[in-house]
Amino acid sequence: MLSFLRGAYGRALTPLARFLLRIGLSPTAVTFAGTLGVVLAALWFLPRGEWIAGFVVVGVFLLADGLDGTMARAGGRQTRFGAFIDSTMDRIADGAVFAALAVWAAGRDVATLWCALAALVLGFVVSYARARAEAEGWDASVGIFERADRLVVAGVAAVAVDLGAPLWVLTLALGVVAAGSAVTVAQRVAAAWAAAAASAPRRHPGTTRRRTRGSDSLSGPIAE
Repeated sequence: MLSFLRGAYGRALTPLARFLLRIGLSPTAVTFAGTLGVVLAALWFLPRGEWIAGFVVVGVFLLADGLDGTMARAGGRQTRFGAFIDSTMDRIADGAVFAALAVWAAGRDVATLWCALAALVLGFVVSYARARAEAEGWDASVGIFERADRLVVAGVAAVAVDLGAPLWVLTLALGVVAAGSAVTVAQRVAAAWAAAAASAPRRHPGTTRRRTRGSDSLSGPIAE
């Protein structure tokens, strides 16, 4: 939902990105620094219920999520390996945030715990579905709930609870994150299905088919 802000966000970060390049920092270094900061802040503050401080610090380090890409574009350093590292570090950072919320909820509120775990798992599946589709050559970059949406919804709700809102606000927000992620997974599966159907060769009576899973093969006439 927040993907429409990426262009403006990238332009706003361009001066800082160019400055960091001038002083010798690389996009990969910024990626690792940002991930380390998010993980440490999430695991230190969030399980203790210090959500205002935690999400403020996490938010500052999450700037690196857009900053490293802006640096790569500004410096002509875009590589496939850099994109791989960026995506991998994103998964680590996201996992730390939602796992830390689950740790806090354990023993305090079962509903919040389950919603946090569902948000954690489904968030990973959202990313995996797109990555697996792209590995097959299909475009599955669709969905109503992406990474920024998950973190913003969870973070705003946690800060609201820390300011005095009832706990159900966070529980509901994590449920929304989980549900939105599930819908996004379904959208990406549907996109992959459509792309696979469009790219599959047409079969005719009498042709043979080979299984793609396992080592066994099937051959013989196929009924249309």
